[in-house]
Amino acid sequence: MVIAIVRVRGVAGIKPDIRKTMELLRLNKKHHCVVYPKMTKQLEGMLNVAKDYITWGEISSDTLKELVEKRGRLPGDKRVESKEAEKIASMIENGEEVQIKPVFRLHPPRKGWKNIKLRYPEGALGPRGKDMDELIKRMI
Repeated sequence: MVIAIVRVRGVAGIKPDIRKTMELLRLNKKHHCVVYPKMTKQLEGMLNVAKDYITWGEISSDTLKELVEKRGRLPGDKRVESKEAEKIASMIENGEEVQIKPVFRLHPPRKGWKNIKLRYPEGALGPRGKDMDELIKRMI
């Protein structure tokens, strides 16, 4: 179970504690995505603090491989080759240390967000569960 977290909203009017949580999650700009191998108690607490600015959910291994292949960057801002992407994706799923940049810079979603001020499913914020795959594929 790999957790993907995407920042939905920008920095205007954000409270200092939420800003600090975003820095800890490495979500510094809109449409940045980070991936964690599993949900921990600490991660769940940070997601709860920043729930009005982010969305998160589980993604499949196929989506993770596609994300690493198309949006993953090696040190020096080099692209990840397709044969390396599968190996890196399996390392992320197993919680191993990976030599790629921790943040995936995504496009805005095709057909847009529903509403960035309401919670999912009426809007874009909060937990999505298994529906995160569809959003990530729209943003790659």
